[in-house]
Amino acid sequence: MPRTTIHLIRHADAVPELGAELDAAADYDALGLSRTGIAQAAALARRVAAGRARPAAIYASPTRRAHETAATLAGALELDVVLDPRLREFELGPLVGRGDPPAAERSRLIRARLAELAAIALRDGSWRTVPEAEPAAGVRARMSAAVEAAVERHRGAHVALVSHAGAINAYLAGIVGTSRDFFFPAGNTSLSSVRFVAGTVSLVRLNDTAHLESLVLSTADGR
Repeated sequence: MPRTTIHLIRHADAVPELGAELDAAADYDALGLSRTGIAQAAALARRVAAGRARPAAIYASPTRRAHETAATLAGALELDVVLDPRLREFELGPLVGRGDPPAAERSRLIRARLAELAAIALRDGSWRTVPEAEPAAGVRARMSAAVEAAVERHRGAHVALVSHAGAINAYLAGIVGTSRDFFFPAGNTSLSSVRFVAGTVSLVRLNDTAHLESLVLSTADGR
């Protein structure tokens, strides 16, 4: 009986460093990985490439941070990345708001808004109170469609889907049956795995970031 396993991966860190001068025309989705994010993506790639459950395909959200994370993994596995817009994050409106702040100020404003949105999600279990937030039901529907398409194309295989914290939460909330659209703080490059067998679906791993432990130890040792 074929078992198909979908590995939902949150992108690596892309929060701009304080003081970074950002192009006023660039939004968060156009920003690449931070220095921390580049190291995280490399650690993820090393772990997956060394494991026995190697993905047969890699799909990613079209945001730059997700695509770069997926590309690092794909390079280690000698695979191509297929972009799927259904894997994108919740639409939550502009991060910087109206106006045209100085380039050096944009990084602070983006960092502050991302922290605010994370606090809302953890406190409320959703972004319903954010005026421009995309409805969770729609996010869950498109994520489910992306997962189901991957299962259909790659029966009996492992597949990596690189997405975002909110979108992954929304999809998995439907699997575990919680009323919270956001029920766990997904770590950057975390692995959450769902297994499909004979029409049944099971969550077999949640928010696994074991591959980042070496980065934490290296920082603590001053390396």
